[in-house]
Amino acid sequence: MKFIKNHIMFILPLMAILLGIEFYLVFDRTTDSYEKGLKEGYSMLVVSKKPAVLSDFKKLNPHISTLEKIKRQNIVAEIAKGVNKGTQEEILAALPYFYNVSLDSYVDTSGLEKIKNDLENDENIKKVETFGNAYSSAYKLFSFIKFTLKLFISFMGIVSLFLIIKQMEIWKYAHKERMQVMEIFGAPLMLRSGVLFKVAIVDAFVATLLTSAFFLYIKFQWAAHSGIDIMMQKQEELFRLSDIGILFGSALLIVVIAVYSVVFSSKGVQE
Repeated sequence: MKFIKNHIMFILPLMAILLGIEFYLVFDRTTDSYEKGLKEGYSMLVVSKKPAVLSDFKKLNPHISTLEKIKRQNIVAEIAKGVNKGTQEEILAALPYFYNVSLDSYVDTSGLEKIKNDLENDENIKKVETFGNAYSSAYKLFSFIKFTLKLFISFMGIVSLFLIIKQMEIWKYAHKERMQVMEIFGAPLMLRSGVLFKVAIVDAFVATLLTSAFFLYIKFQWAAHSGIDIMMQKQEELFRLSDIGILFGSALLIVVIAVYSVVFSSKGVQE
């Protein structure tokens, strides 16, 4: 019973870290498409004195990716209803040129302001409307959610790592006689710590399998019947086979950190 308890006390905090890592991977993948949607759905209005092409705008700022010309005829048709054709043509000739400009990435608010300034510095640009309030609100909310998730995962990871190290210390004292004998006969540190690595790696493998099984259940069972649109639409993003390698690699790294932090915390194994 004590043997099982000791392993559970190592596996559970390790799983907490792996769950945090996988949750972040899933969040990053699902929000990547959301961020792409925000980028593609956003455009700024540019009013130019002269006709322009995409390359003209790219010279002003490399973040500009697409350019859509707004037909001035449609604008004239709206503002000059009931006016004779000659007057409409005069209005059309007096109007500047209007463009919807899209960006190549979802930049922060300071980056958006820089793009606006770069465009307005050109003498041919009369006005740039970035719709900054709506953009800023969406960006700040998105950034806050990302920051909160990172902070929570980092805190949970630190606490769990301390629990893993504490359990590793228990294992060290459980195997102290064997490690002492190996030290007396001049065994190197890596060899003396082999018993700790062996036990920890097995538990790391178990923790990886349990974490993977949990997310596979979410992907194929819970998400499909959850009724949550983003879960159902992004079901393939909830878990990938490559995630198993990332989780196991992370688990091994944590094991190495835990073992060496315990071994180097004291010179040799004390009586």
